[in-house]
Amino acid sequence: AAGMFLRLLSDVRWRAANPKWRVMTCSQRSTSSTAEPHPVSLPAQAQVVICGGGIMGTSVAYHLSKMGWKDIVLLEQGRLAAGTTRFCAGIVSTARHMSIELKMADYSNKLYQQLEQETGVSTGYVKTGSISLAQTQDRLISLKRIASSLNVMGIPCEIITPKQVAQLHPLINIHDLVGAMYVPEDALVSSANVSLALATAASRNGVQIHERTSVSHVSIQKGRVAGVETDRGQIRCQYFVNCAGQWAYELGHSGEEPVNIPLHACEHFYLLTHPLKEPLASNIPTIVDPDGRIYIRNWQGGILSGGFEKNPKPLFTEGRNQLEIHNLQEDWDHFEPLLSALLRRMPDLEALQIMQLVNCPESFTPDMRCVMGESPSVRGYFVLAGMNSAGISYGGGAGKYLAEWMVNGYPSENVWPLDLKRFGTLQSSRTFLRHRVMEVMPLMCDLKVPRWDFQTGRQLRTSPLYDRLDAQGARWMEKHGFERVKYFVPPGKDLLDLDQSKTFYKPDWFDIVGSEVKCCKEAVCVIDMSSFTKFEISSTGDQALESLQYLFSNDLDVPVGHVVHTGMLNEKGGYENDCSIARLSKRSFFMISPTDQQVHCWAWLKNRLPDDSNLTMEDVTWKYTALNLIGPRAVDVLSELSYAPMTPEHFPSLFCKEMSVGYANGIRVMSITHTGEPGFMLYIPIEYALHVYNEVMNMGQKYGIRNAGYYALRSLRIEKFFAFWGQDLDAFTTPMECGREFQVKLEKGMQFVGQEALLEQKQNGVYKRFTMFILEDHDTDMDLWPWWGEPIFRNGRYVGKTTSSAYSYTLERHVCLGFVQHFDEKTGEELVVTTDFINQGEYEIDIAGQRFQAKAKLYPFSSLFAQRRRKDEEELSGYQRE
Repeated sequence: AAGMFLRLLSDVRWRAANPKWRVMTCSQRSTSSTAEPHPVSLPAQAQVVICGGGIMGTSVAYHLSKMGWKDIVLLEQGRLAAGTTRFCAGIVSTARHMSIELKMADYSNKLYQQLEQETGVSTGYVKTGSISLAQTQDRLISLKRIASSLNVMGIPCEIITPKQVAQLHPLINIHDLVGAMYVPEDALVSSANVSLALATAASRNGVQIHERTSVSHVSIQKGRVAGVETDRGQIRCQYFVNCAGQWAYELGHSGEEPVNIPLHACEHFYLLTHPLKEPLASNIPTIVDPDGRIYIRNWQGGILSGGFEKNPKPLFTEGRNQLEIHNLQEDWDHFEPLLSALLRRMPDLEALQIMQLVNCPESFTPDMRCVMGESPSVRGYFVLAGMNSAGISYGGGAGKYLAEWMVNGYPSENVWPLDLKRFGTLQSSRTFLRHRVMEVMPLMCDLKVPRWDFQTGRQLRTSPLYDRLDAQGARWMEKHGFERVKYFVPPGKDLLDLDQSKTFYKPDWFDIVGSEVKCCKEAVCVIDMSSFTKFEISSTGDQALESLQYLFSNDLDVPVGHVVHTGMLNEKGGYENDCSIARLSKRSFFMISPTDQQVHCWAWLKNRLPDDSNLTMEDVTWKYTALNLIGPRAVDVLSELSYAPMTPEHFPSLFCKEMSVGYANGIRVMSITHTGEPGFMLYIPIEYALHVYNEVMNMGQKYGIRNAGYYALRSLRIEKFFAFWGQDLDAFTTPMECGREFQVKLEKGMQFVGQEALLEQKQNGVYKRFTMFILEDHDTDMDLWPWWGEPIFRNGRYVGKTTSSAYSYTLERHVCLGFVQHFDEKTGEELVVTTDFINQGEYEIDIAGQRFQAKAKLYPFSSLFAQRRRKDEEELSGYQRE
């Protein structure tokens, strides 16, 4: 095989050097264009201007025009579909980890299937199916997790044996495989033609399309889009959509107010061959071999094969404006590992005639998820870009969600994982993006095990205690660019092992986190939670109170010094944010939100607070270090350090007071821990952080104090049935659906955002219910662990998915939180979920295709109950032993 491979490669190298052979043979783009030739002048104004005529721009235009918006202009600097879309491999695959991405791909597949009939433009749609190969057991588990999700969404999918792979695709070498996943409805298309079909339908619906027109910048007035400057004149508009692909970043920065769109281009290579001696059938399944880092599809009877190498080549870091992507340089040396993988997978290809190596830029984002939504700083400026080489799979669905967002003000699904506002300005440094995409591109094929962390672009935002905690064995993860501790490795543990351990089973940190949890329960622990988003809102009169009362669902007119847990809801009653607000004085409020709310919450409030010079909002996230003191002895540590009584009668629950701790004053102490355990949050002016931390650790020694991390926090909050925003709560979840009616001021006769939706739910009941599941027949040591996104079955029928899970060291069981829905067995329509419906079901949680029995609860266990239960179990097991 090695000899054959060298022969082939030398053959390839000779050809690469021979200029006569280097003929462009890209799939010919159809010459008939839907756009008018140049003489037609641009309109002076339009409702929407879309920049970019690839799959994203045309999909947005198509869906907007379908939804009834007609006054739309689409501008393309070159020709339609001449960018990344033209070179895209054309594989439509629904096998995705994230449910929102899966839904987008499924919608795209269904849309492309009927597009040719709708438009008369040939799209080359062929339903081939796809086979994802597993060379290891871990990869097979990963595929089984995806298969579980696909099956409950009604997408046919099965896990198959290597022999079945050979039957479906006889040329594949199956000797190193342990299994595979077959998705029969996946398809192939010509992506450029799909774009042209979408453009054709849009232009029939009244969308104006202008090719060879480039946008130089977007003009902004009073924080809103006002118009677009092009090389052919100006267009006034209310909405601008940036679908400029790899140029989206530069275009975003060319306006008067920069819009940060964190993406960066990398070269992406694939190989085209002449037809095989026996040409491949047009419907032969596409092969995805993630362990070999390659994909293989039929191309006109031959093969198209590309992949994601371990050493990608970033492009255009300093910004280079090319109109259309001309085929960049071939680089056979760079492609060699992927070619080796192809020949290992299809050893009979020795007589293969290679037509060319295509090098086309793809844009990647810092977290491998696409970027969509409205800019936090400019109203009416929408973005859809950064597809991480899945552009054709997501094109239809992403265009639909963005069009809904523009027309209705929100999309029909929770797209927060893809929202532009999940990033801050810190992710838009070119150096950061260049380094991160070099890590992201290889990760496309790497195994996604629970809780892996990016290695690049780290230590960007840190607490002042970072070095102190690091020296004590802290292991770090990153959220919104902020370093947070997972857990602390005790002295003498093998550190390297822990950092390398990646598993779907019981992790190596199990006992470490267990001892941190035990310390929180029995003594006192310190967790640095400085990454929380912190805003101060104040006014000269009652403006702050009046505005916040309208924007938040709980009553904030509480005595000074009280802390209120409240949602910031949208019109549908869903959580845009879930936060704690302390009333510092009659006219000022201190608001604590999750870490990743920093951009989203700021934009949400900025757009809704009255424009009043007497009302100020300040982001004070960086001004305060936050320490969470959890445990029954936190009271003793604090009262000794502040010489003030901290017992509940002096310092009641949900109370806030400025105090001195040690030598430092002006520390905001709140009796809240975000876990349901006793203790206090300390918000410390940043210059005192080290002093207070040292004092707390010294004073706490006699009480057995230790450091803890977020994994312990997760275990504590999940066993107490605490929902967290971004994991359990989102813009489609209301307080009524998660047992938080008591945090809503429905009875007080005050108006607030989302009130009507909640009143309706109160009257008619809810269609989903947040529920706690305790896994019954699950062996923590031997079985796969739940993570999030596992399907929940009630009496054998699918009713929802888990949103978060953790091992409860108190219950000695796994606890999963998730939402249960009630579908009519005959019609499939949604029915109201009652308490009885929850309590009377037999539940199972599906982990990678294996179902575990679970007990459903609508209220958390009290610790007393847990102790009694354990005692009963001991008696029972003793009885069995006897």
